[in-house]
Amino acid sequence: MTLHILNKSPHASHCLQECLQIAQPTDALLLIEDAVYAAIAAAPYARQLQDSGLSVYALAADIQARGLASMDTGTVQIINDHQFVDLTIEYSPIQSWY
Repeated sequence: MTLHILNKSPHASHCLQECLQIAQPTDALLLIEDAVYAAIAAAPYARQLQDSGLSVYALAADIQARGLASMDTGTVQIINDHQFVDLTIEYSPIQSWY
């Protein structure tokens, strides 16, 4: 069970696509920094995230910093910093995508 942490916007990088190609259904994906743009339900990547079978999370502070707090995030679970730490304890290894 790997925790994949993605920080690049899917509009500016292929990291999300590469991650989804190797991730397993038992893995989790955490969207941080500009990667939270993929969490918006209306985004073109939302369907891919939903179909991936992964548990998908987005960091609340990054959602708020980008003015996306009122947007629908569909099946992406918004988490705080403490929950981020809990994910790092629950999943091993951790793969960062930059």
